[in-house]
Amino acid sequence: MTTAASLLELLGDATVHDLGRLMYNGMSQSPNHPSFRHCLDRRHGDRVRDDGGSAAADMLTTGCHVGTHVDALAHVSHNGELFGGVDAAHAQSTGRFDVLGIDKLAPFVGRGVLLDVPATLGIDCCAAGYEITVADLEATVDRQSTPIGEDDAVLIRSGWGIHADNSEVYRGVGTGVPGVSEAGAQWLADHKVALTGADTIAYECLPAGAGHALLPAHRVLLVEAGINIIEAIELEGIAAAGVHEFVFVLSHLNIAGATGAPARPLAIA
Repeated sequence: MTTAASLLELLGDATVHDLGRLMYNGMSQSPNHPSFRHCLDRRHGDRVRDDGGSAAADMLTTGCHVGTHVDALAHVSHNGELFGGVDAAHAQSTGRFDVLGIDKLAPFVGRGVLLDVPATLGIDCCAAGYEITVADLEATVDRQSTPIGEDDAVLIRSGWGIHADNSEVYRGVGTGVPGVSEAGAQWLADHKVALTGADTIAYECLPAGAGHALLPAHRVLLVEAGINIIEAIELEGIAAAGVHEFVFVLSHLNIAGATGAPARPLAIA
């Protein structure tokens, strides 16, 4: 039996890569969700204890799909149905999702694979609106020698994360955003992955001028396959380190009945 001590000994030689993005006022985010807002609600000196001690405290408001976050299966419906044929209108009738909400997603610890698509294409970053194809994914698997297994967490790097601090560019206003094609999403579903994520706010390809009008990869993954999607992951650091296979850890805010939640994923290698 593996003991805690032996696990800690292994971790002593490992590097922990933080894949969560910094959250701050004015950060890049989808215009479809409430903005992140953080403020000091109480400052040092507002209240002072008899012994001279004081404490500052904060308040924040945010949409559940802001910053690095994971989509619940309740997030997307198709023809009025959620994953498993659940009636979407009935599921949300109580004001929250008692089924398929983010609280139903357990923390994940397992094999993670980074598919560094730009490296395979010989570029730094995929072009705006570029559709990542099945051929791109398969070529990346072959180049890296990282076959995809059942229950893996597969992270797709488009390189678009380099624009994360430029909201207009990152959102692809007028230009589009690179991402996984519908066929690419089906390829992942066919491999029966546990989770998938990307370095953009919408995961999938957004053609120039189309915005979020159609999101077929979301339908394939969330509605048809029951695979949660992680968005706005920070993948530049791990890609620069040349790490393609790792222990992936995902834990999120456990909000009852929510359609998604902020998360801080880690890759340990």
